[in-house]
Amino acid sequence: MEEPVNFETNAIRAQIERTDYREHSVPLYLTSSFVFADAEQARALFADEVPGNIYTRFSNPNNTEFIDKLCLLEGTEDGIATASGMAAMYCSMAALLKSGDHILASRSVFGSTHQILTALFPRFGIAHTYVDIALPETWEAMIQPNTKMIFVETPSNPALDIIDLAWLGKLAGKHNLILNVDNCFATPYLQNPAKWGAHLVTHSATKFIDGQGRVIGGAILGKKELIKEIRFFARHTGPSMSPFNAWVLSKSLETLAVRMEKHCENALTVANYLEKHAEVEYVKYPFLASHRNVDLAKKQMRLGGGVLTFEVKGGIERGRRFLNSLNMISHSANLGDTRTIATHPASTTHSKLSNEERAVVGITPGLIRVSVGLENVNDIVNDIAQALSKSKE
Repeated sequence: MEEPVNFETNAIRAQIERTDYREHSVPLYLTSSFVFADAEQARALFADEVPGNIYTRFSNPNNTEFIDKLCLLEGTEDGIATASGMAAMYCSMAALLKSGDHILASRSVFGSTHQILTALFPRFGIAHTYVDIALPETWEAMIQPNTKMIFVETPSNPALDIIDLAWLGKLAGKHNLILNVDNCFATPYLQNPAKWGAHLVTHSATKFIDGQGRVIGGAILGKKELIKEIRFFARHTGPSMSPFNAWVLSKSLETLAVRMEKHCENALTVANYLEKHAEVEYVKYPFLASHRNVDLAKKQMRLGGGVLTFEVKGGIERGRRFLNSLNMISHSANLGDTRTIATHPASTTHSKLSNEERAVVGITPGLIRVSVGLENVNDIVNDIAQALSKSKE
């Protein structure tokens, strides 16, 4: 029998070997440690001479099953699971950088990633330079002799800017830099950065990979030699994912394709509605014809994703009135849920940025980020419509 090659089949059928009980679904391994067959096996395991499990902080069958499946879907050689998305972002950088090193990063990054780069890494002598996504021609000149990594989000959070991954992969290769891509918004179903030259692919699995707002988790995937260093760092600093969360997330991967198809279909419908609304200044969604990088988005993404942003007329106060006027749509800081979620980045996820920093990355005062869920799209549109009407008063 030939090995399956289609995403949906791999997401469902790829799993670790069954136990003697011949279970159909992968069991939970809720154990902190594992028993050695004898003293020689224990020695060999600690010496990394043979594969196997020692302690769940190091590895666990549930974590292994989740990561092996995710590597298959992303097209990467190896990976590790982490306790949260931010643990993945931090470990993917901190494990490979040292004092005196430099990171080149796209200016539009998640608020907590910004804090790592600007508030935490300077304590350890790791510097960064932000580059403008809209001015890729300036990036190469920003590379310094001590630059070791390029870190980007695409689509970015929350501006939904798109970066040319093929071009970036060549730039990283030319200068022998590690290309680290946060693929959280796209998921492996919509985009595979490793295909375009990324050495590391990072995820907040809390978002669309879980898809139902249940658990927190992260993943770092990529080149085997890089993951080996990151695994050593994580093994001794402890940001490991719980086996239960790994089990939940692995099951979630089985429905990722069908969920993302519906998220994207609903999001495009909502984006088209908002673009025609008189009370909306602008809408950003990667697959809208009005998006400045729509052709690039369609080149490297299967569909446009489940997140859109729009600027409501009336600025920050109108934006707050809009959120307070929603009936069905949740006002929450999460995204990637079955439930549609709206949030105001300027006062929540990116509140630690200055007004000037927010303006540079396209976070305007009245910007609303919507993670479009799986409800009937007419109900989503109707709730947005009544909130726009009510908030106008």
